[in-house]
Amino acid sequence: MHDISQYQDFFIQYLKTQSINKEPKNLYEPIEYILSLGGKRMRPVLTLMASEVFDTDYKAALPAAMAVEVFHNFSLVHDDIMDDAPLRRGQETVHEKWDLNTGILSGDAMLILAYQYFEQYEPAVFRDLAKLFSKTALEVCEGQQWDVVFEKRNDVTIPEYLKMIEYKTAVLVAAAMKMGAIVAKTTEKEADLIYDFGLNLGLAFQLQDDYLDAFGDPETFGKQVGGDIIVNKKTYLYLKAREFSSAEKALALEKLFSLQLDDNTQKITTAKTIFNESGASKATQDAIEMYTFKAFETLEKMDINAEKKNILRTFGENLMGRKV
Repeated sequence: MHDISQYQDFFIQYLKTQSINKEPKNLYEPIEYILSLGGKRMRPVLTLMASEVFDTDYKAALPAAMAVEVFHNFSLVHDDIMDDAPLRRGQETVHEKWDLNTGILSGDAMLILAYQYFEQYEPAVFRDLAKLFSKTALEVCEGQQWDVVFEKRNDVTIPEYLKMIEYKTAVLVAAAMKMGAIVAKTTEKEADLIYDFGLNLGLAFQLQDDYLDAFGDPETFGKQVGGDIIVNKKTYLYLKAREFSSAEKALALEKLFSLQLDDNTQKITTAKTIFNESGASKATQDAIEMYTFKAFETLEKMDINAEKKNILRTFGENLMGRKV
């Protein structure tokens, strides 16, 4: 097997060979743009890594990894539209750089392009990949819808929130790993175990993303810090702060998260103070650690050698400590 940076390099080299130079340019240029913005390429890396965990050359998994990355970026284009986000990875979002309609249509095209990458596999593998992908894509849409609904509700529970981020984020991380296992034609048991590993890692990743949205460094985070606070998202930080606060302070927090302001500077500062003083910040960091260790427990059940387990464990540890 290789290390994470090598898998990133392998995927980026493959990505460079997949240039989409078609007409109409206003449909395809935004796709090339969003795919070129970088990021850690976590999901496709997991697909490549998973194939080699089960003794299959990563090259066989490159089309599946590309499908995962194209789908992920499709979801980001549409998420940014729904959130009215100005930045993605430190650059203009697609709908800001072009316009709203272009963002919607280019995103739609990306979903179709993602499926086309599975056509490079033999029928049995294609079937299993497409079946998993369809299930995952629908769950991501369900998670995104719950995310939107929760913005308008004041009674969101922790279990509801965790189910939402499982569908919105974690299932794609899990599916990325299982796709590598499917390409490698491993057993159903091992494929399901690596899916569970990815699912718990994905939950940790999203909780970390929530935390960094409030407390990340604007220079490294790449997105608008405080974006979730601005749009009144009921994140784990918010829910824990409400749970840990007195009735009076919880009501004040709910009022704060009902405001729509032109200048959100003070709102962000106030929310972050409440998160820290209530203990919500620490609770979120504890939850990140818990789900990461749950992923590590799944590793122990897998029939792979210690070296491969260590590579996967290192990836999880690096994810838990990320700042971007």
